Amino acid sequence: MSDAAQPTAAEVRAAAEAVKTALDRHLAAVERRSGEDDPAVYEAFNQLAAAAEVYDELLYDRYDEVTPFEIPGTDDSLPPYAGPEEPNAISVLIRRDYAVAEPQRLLAQAQRVEAAEYGDGPGEDEGAAGTIHGALGVLFGEFEPDEIASRHKEFGLEEGDSTLWVTAADEPAEPGEWLEVPFEGVEPQRVVCRFDVSAVFDDEDDEGDEDDDGEGAGDADELDDVLDLDEDEDLEPLDAER
Repeated sequence: MSDAAQPTAAEVRAAAEAVKTALDRHLAAVERRSGEDDPAVYEAFNQLAAAAEVYDELLYDRYDEVTPFEIPGTDDSLPPYAGPEEPNAISVLIRRDYAVAEPQRLLAQAQRVEAAEYGDGPGEDEGAAGTIHGALGVLFGEFEPDEIASRHKEFGLEEGDSTLWVTAADEPAEPGEWLEVPFEGVEPQRVVCRFDVSAVFDDEDDEGDEDDDGEGAGDADELDDVLDLDEDEDLEPLDAER
């Protein structure tokens, strides 16, 4: 970096003061927090992360030094909310990842759906459940995504990361306007709230997860019972009109 482009010592010191101020605001917000998901704490965290990042960059550019701390999530943090004070519409953006942990269970459940729909007679679309991608289409076509999320183990799926964003809008979108590209054009400053779920946040629960894995191994040993669907009789009856 050239000398002309380098920040001044005063700019570095001002950035350091901004970090101190952001630290005080964050502590005050934590002390006054009204609950686990207090938006004031979330906003103060983002402001602290942004101030620390600016200071770190200026410190490096001026003195070739770095700070000894790192605030997790800085790269993915959202800017302060700058949307309408009284939104007339909202969009809820959801992504959930799954691993196909038990393919045979997935296939068996999809085949059960097809059997309930077609009975013993042939159907034009019957047999779609014979492949993994076909079985996924059958199950997600029959059950709501929230139901699959709550019963994923019954369908042979294992939860991965998930995220939910609520964004504010001035007016509702026109019908069919965004269907081709549903997740493009999101303005971070219009995100009202965001909730992330990931295994990286649950390191302290590793022992509990290992216990769950052990139970899963037991289920795999009883795969013949799974295919007979003896364990799955608690599935809700299918609505033929859905």
